[in-house]
Amino acid sequence: MQLSKRGLFNEKGDIETSKRRVINGNTTNLNDFNNLKYSWTSDWYRQAMNNFWIPEEINLSQDVKDYRELDKAEKTAYDKILSFLIYLDSLQTAQIPKLQSYVTANEINLCLSIQGYQESIHSQSYSYILDTICSPEEREEILYQYKDDEVLLKRNKFIGDQYQDFYENENLDNFMKALIANYILEGIYFYSGFSFFYNLGRMGKMPGTVSEIRYINRDENTHLWLFRSIILEMKKEEPEIFTDENIEKYKEMLKKGVEEEIAWGKYVIGDEIKGLNEKMIEDYIMYLGNLRSRNLGFGNLFDENIDEPESMKWVSEYSDPNQIKTDFFEARPSAYSKSSVIEDDL
Repeated sequence: MQLSKRGLFNEKGDIETSKRRVINGNTTNLNDFNNLKYSWTSDWYRQAMNNFWIPEEINLSQDVKDYRELDKAEKTAYDKILSFLIYLDSLQTAQIPKLQSYVTANEINLCLSIQGYQESIHSQSYSYILDTICSPEEREEILYQYKDDEVLLKRNKFIGDQYQDFYENENLDNFMKALIANYILEGIYFYSGFSFFYNLGRMGKMPGTVSEIRYINRDENTHLWLFRSIILEMKKEEPEIFTDENIEKYKEMLKKGVEEEIAWGKYVIGDEIKGLNEKMIEDYIMYLGNLRSRNLGFGNLFDENIDEPESMKWVSEYSDPNQIKTDFFEARPSAYSKSSVIEDDL
């Protein structure tokens, strides 16, 4: 089966929604919000638009003081994790348009466009944090820390390689690999870092950074939902792709993602930070790996940590999108207007 690139405008494209496909469809490329084949995109699009936020509206004055008072282990973890998150969102911003050039369902492409926009806001958020709490020299050191940290460089390259194959060889197999890699990035790679920042929050430290991360986490929840939905649609439309052999390959990608994230969490967090340790990170990331795999219909990856670890349930409380509120725009809540849209098992 070939993978065909969509054109810019196709006057002979199909206008019947029943003929629309995620890939290899005969699309006109016209955006029509009233005729959707994938009805879930309407809720997703509106929800993503409702998530609008402005990084600079969050007060970081306390963070300026707290940053200087973090102990050595906390500051090392803060700098390295922030550097890694900057890379992740920069990578997402760069690679999403590549996927879009092969997606022939206009409503899904609209969602991917919103995701790309949100990834840019995340990059803006990290810049705002660094510009506020750091000196220009510290900012540069954190931003390009991979130049002096071989572990971080290897981690960055590993993730980049998941997408690079599709850049070099635009075939169906690599397209699917890129979809799974996106799902892993949005659903696993961020989470030891998120846990670290939320742990600072429950210790009463860096409240502004924690607020920024909560908004970013909320966006990533929607991105995770988007890629899960795309993959599930692919399972319906292209069942021949999901052979037992390929499913095992995708599960191995998920396992590798879990292993990489656990190793990274142990490296940057370790056992020297109050309230968080290596065992907690390992249990939590394995739990997420099982959850992400089940949500694709692949079953569990591991026999342990099927349920959320008791030691990490506080992470869910911090990342709950319905608890996020802001006082800008006349103090209107920015929590999801339809809390039922984002499913609890994500």
